[in-house]
Amino acid sequence: MSLISLIVTLIVVGVLLWLVNNYIPMDGQIKRILNIVVVVAVVLWLLNAVGLMDSLRGIRLGR
Repeated sequence: MSLISLIVTLIVVGVLLWLVNNYIPMDGQIKRILNIVVVVAVVLWLLNAVGLMDSLRGIRLGR
């Protein structure tokens, strides 16, 4: 995936999240949860897109 498409995707996700936060009336707690879910999903998607997710799969916690 090219750098331009990564940037465009991040901009689109950011604008959509901004539109949802500003123009759809919902409780503040629900907005906070939605924002956290979207940010975590975007971070995981970015890690996968740049190839860092494969190296993280080899890490084991615990035994």
